[in-house]
Amino acid sequence: MKKILITGAAGFIGSHVARLFVNKYPDYEIYNLDKLTYAGNLENLKDIDKAPNYQFILGDIVNSDFVMNLFKEHKFDGVIHLAAESHVDRSIENPMEFIMTNIVGTVNLLNAAKTIWEGDYEDKRFYHVSTDEVYGSLGNEGFFYEDTPYDPHSPYSASKASSDHLVRAYNDTYGLPVIISNCSNNYGPNQFPEKLIPLFINNIRHNKPLPVYGKGENVRDWLYVIDHAAAIDVIYHKGATGETFNIGGHNEWTNIDLIKVVCKVMDKKLGHEPGTSEKLITFVTDRAGHDLRYAIDSSKLQNELGWKPSLQFEEGIDLTIDWYLNNEEWLNNVTSGNYQKYYDEMYGNR
Repeated sequence: MKKILITGAAGFIGSHVARLFVNKYPDYEIYNLDKLTYAGNLENLKDIDKAPNYQFILGDIVNSDFVMNLFKEHKFDGVIHLAAESHVDRSIENPMEFIMTNIVGTVNLLNAAKTIWEGDYEDKRFYHVSTDEVYGSLGNEGFFYEDTPYDPHSPYSASKASSDHLVRAYNDTYGLPVIISNCSNNYGPNQFPEKLIPLFINNIRHNKPLPVYGKGENVRDWLYVIDHAAAIDVIYHKGATGETFNIGGHNEWTNIDLIKVVCKVMDKKLGHEPGTSEKLITFVTDRAGHDLRYAIDSSKLQNELGWKPSLQFEEGIDLTIDWYLNNEEWLNNVTSGNYQKYYDEMYGNR
């Protein structure tokens, strides 16, 4: 029975990965290590929290002694490392938090894996999940490839770039069996509403302004989170050690065009007159260091491992909006902070 540690599995992407692995691989023991910050929510995993092959562990990857003891106790066969501070605006306000979690936390996990596995790397794997933001910004044409030079522009992307380099260094120096993926912007169910799509869905629900940076001309490639989880599954099991795979949705949208799609679908689903939600769009001062365009070429993943996105954006956004509208209690608990009361009651001083 394989023991796999998924860090950050109470978060947005991590919860979908944990659910997939728990349900698809009943002979695996899946351990969810999460600090339960504002973005970690055990309500995301209610449907699997009683599964016999799932266990939640409360803890912080920045605590090196805790991480090492955890590896000693459970003897994990694999790590899927998703725990990270990920919101660019927060990184601008508090870069040190990102340095500690994204860099120091990653090194703590690498050290624990190296120590406990003791060079016996057969059937072991350290999978580090990263972002396309490490590559910097593109012009109007071109794509990010696996060998695109790194050029991060925010404290967030710089911290992730650093962690990527360290993961590769542990492979080159110690032979640690690592693999890395860099993904485009994710969207879908259970995303904390500081990110664009759930934020705007929630604001439209409450007739609040929709703040758009600059003129809304920044371009992003959008990946449905369930497709991302499927890609992680394929890469973990079939990707060659030491390799990097880019994961993209082949769905490039300018922010303003994407927002107009969200507004149009929301108006239809809420029974509003067409154009009602667009009136809430409010242009605000652009974010410092705001990259113009990200675009992922994921042909390596498709050609070598057979993965491809299952949905185009219009279909994915329809499913996503339905989920938030059908899960208003989840959304209200997250936006009010009420979901954190449960953690305080269960775990006391965290």
